[in-house]
Amino acid sequence: MAYTTKSGDTWDVVAKQVYGSEYHADILMAANPQQIDTFLFEAGVVLATPVLEEERDGLLPPWKYEASYE
Repeated sequence: MAYTTKSGDTWDVVAKQVYGSEYHADILMAANPQQIDTFLFEAGVVLATPVLEEERDGLLPPWKYEASYE
């Protein structure tokens, strides 16, 4: 997937738009190292937006969550 920036976008604004949370800006930065020095984006920059790994809900202990029952 990809996101095309609007003038004035920042990493956290894009993360909020794409993932619903500005706290995922680090994932966008890691996926777009060529833009890492950009603070304010110009319009039309295409950023890669990788799919987030599924987050654990915290209800199961790690040994049970990661267990394979094949």
